[in-house]
Amino acid sequence: TAMMKIQRFIFNLFEENTYVLYDTESREAIVVDPGMSTERERDAFNDFIAENHLHISAIVNTHLHLDHSFGINHIKERYGAKLTAEKADADLAASLSAQAARFGIRLPEDFGIDIDNTVDGDSSFDFDGHRVELIAVPGHTRGGMAIYIPDLKIVFSGDSLFGGAIGRTDLPGGDHRQLVESIRNRLLTLPDDTTVLPGHMEPTTIGDERRNNPYL
Repeated sequence: TAMMKIQRFIFNLFEENTYVLYDTESREAIVVDPGMSTERERDAFNDFIAENHLHISAIVNTHLHLDHSFGINHIKERYGAKLTAEKADADLAASLSAQAARFGIRLPEDFGIDIDNTVDGDSSFDFDGHRVELIAVPGHTRGGMAIYIPDLKIVFSGDSLFGGAIGRTDLPGGDHRQLVESIRNRLLTLPDDTTVLPGHMEPTTIGDERRNNPYL
């Protein structure tokens, strides 16, 4: 529908894509992978939500690496939204301080994230009259998943699939062979004209990646 819009923010030193999917009529919104990590980034996000009078009904994470998770607690506390994420990434949620230390970033020792709605494998939910399908795409992390909305022809691929590239698999829980298999069997089977909105860099399409991605 023409009512549904997507706002992309590029946040934090990893240049991570945070997406707000919202309906201009109902003002309902979901946030995918909130990565705001500074006061200025939180302000930019809050201003956008306020200016558009949005109600955040859910946070959905494609995976729980640090750069996709910095802003989760901010949204929970300020907007009362709950986090949906994959059960297999719960250990990442609990170890954000350790993840940060690996990159030389200091977080409070007890900085952890609670998954409110745990997904185990494929599932779906309804958002503002649209079916949202959560597709398990393990490999970048054990609990990596893609967020596919068939009638909008979009898929949020997280750090699994990028234009001409795939996610890194050298971090804990990563598995290169599994990732390639996941993408081939779970994402490249989507319609060619599906727009891929990745966790970093610019959008692409399933058709382009099926034809041109050198890793697949």
